[in-house]
Amino acid sequence: MKLHPDRHPIIYVRGFAMRDADIEETVNTPYMGFNLGSTRIRQFHDQSFLHYIFESPLIRLMKDYGYQDVYLDGKIRDDRIPQQSVIVYRYYEQAESGEGRRPDIIEAAKGLSNLIEQVRKQICGGDPEAERDFKLYLVAHSMGGLICRCLLQNDQVGSKTAKHSVDKVFTYGTPHNGIEIGGINVPRMLSLWDISNFNRKHIAEYLDLEPRDGKVNHLNGKFPPERFFCLVGTNPRDYSLVRMGVGSASDGLVRSENAYVEGAPRIYCHLSHSGHYGMVNSQEGYHNLVRFLFGDHRVILRLVPEELPLPPAIRKEYEANKQVRGSYLFECTMTPRGEVPIPLTDRRAEHASAVFRTFDEMFYPERAQLSEPRYPVLGSIFLDSTKITSGKTMVFTVDLAVRSTDFWVDGILSINRRIPDENLYRDKIVLNVVLHNEGWTLRYVESDDNWGENRGTELSQDENGFYIPLSNRKGFRARLYFDVTSWK
Repeated sequence: MKLHPDRHPIIYVRGFAMRDADIEETVNTPYMGFNLGSTRIRQFHDQSFLHYIFESPLIRLMKDYGYQDVYLDGKIRDDRIPQQSVIVYRYYEQAESGEGRRPDIIEAAKGLSNLIEQVRKQICGGDPEAERDFKLYLVAHSMGGLICRCLLQNDQVGSKTAKHSVDKVFTYGTPHNGIEIGGINVPRMLSLWDISNFNRKHIAEYLDLEPRDGKVNHLNGKFPPERFFCLVGTNPRDYSLVRMGVGSASDGLVRSENAYVEGAPRIYCHLSHSGHYGMVNSQEGYHNLVRFLFGDHRVILRLVPEELPLPPAIRKEYEANKQVRGSYLFECTMTPRGEVPIPLTDRRAEHASAVFRTFDEMFYPERAQLSEPRYPVLGSIFLDSTKITSGKTMVFTVDLAVRSTDFWVDGILSINRRIPDENLYRDKIVLNVVLHNEGWTLRYVESDDNWGENRGTELSQDENGFYIPLSNRKGFRARLYFDVTSWK
């Protein structure tokens, strides 16, 4: 029995339900939120408006990729199911079914292991070839990502068969490094609503790992990080539960710095932890999900600054031998071409998600106690060449801006700078990935001064890869590197 090489079954692992009422609401829904969509308004040339409807990740997986659920006649099927199935892991049901007790993370991870083996049995039907090739995807929201990590990282939890069956993991807003309220990691003794699940010491125990510099957001060699995707939300305003205590650089519940795994691809989107503007029921989340699961190319974007000019007033202070201190913010939005433009990653200063670097980190790493320069990685996205409707070119735009923070001169905040939030550099760059038998060719257009439809210029190349030389009349100079690789 031959299985499809990448249309593996998907198990959705929902997130944290805080109160008993939340658990009751959760278990009374068949898809536990994976079937919730959203609407957005678009304006047209005649000032009319249209509601654009995103049906939900579940419905779109059914429409776009032929997936099916596993419900039949009001029950969960226990017979053979197709490979392209979506299964919702209902681990909260024991708390609502009379036992009255919430499952802990380890219990939930063991249950996930059992579910994976059951799905394998239902799809393969005992066929040796199918069982050998069987793989699946885990898609998890919030605490669900910690349940997945517990299965993958704790050798005492789950079976080897279940662990080896996991091909990729996609997490929405998972607190991989715990949750902080008021800048303090939630205490372990806070057992109310199982909030202690997000205490770092407790996380280290149920994941069976040693913290690194006090952090627990690493896979400890138990799963390849490049196959573990993290979506980081940057909109705390539309998540009202605890957003005031969590702070601005967050999705309202999980701080951005705690929502990713070391070495894993991650993107930032202006989405809240859940709700009408939440990440699971968003187009941004869905498009990242399907490109990560089914795409065939990965693009990593990094910037190597060569000259970061000072504003004239600050330069005068510097040339007068005064001590000048300032840092830099790098904004980047990457959007593939499509009927409705959907940014795959969106890092902006106003969302508290721009890449932050000090001058020393980039130009004098030894002063920052680094062994090499720490240049900004602006984004890591996945593309799918099967989505090309005509020709052989994948097209996406990079909206790039570089600005500095306020400057301090001789330890005092400078008031000589007159223009707030002035950019050192800004442009929208169109990148064309032209596919051919030998691989691909990269061409670009700087569209602030040229039409993006133009054929463009081939990227330059040095020992570090393909790059676009950037410069402007202010004196800014940098190399924007594009690392394009095949992806399965």
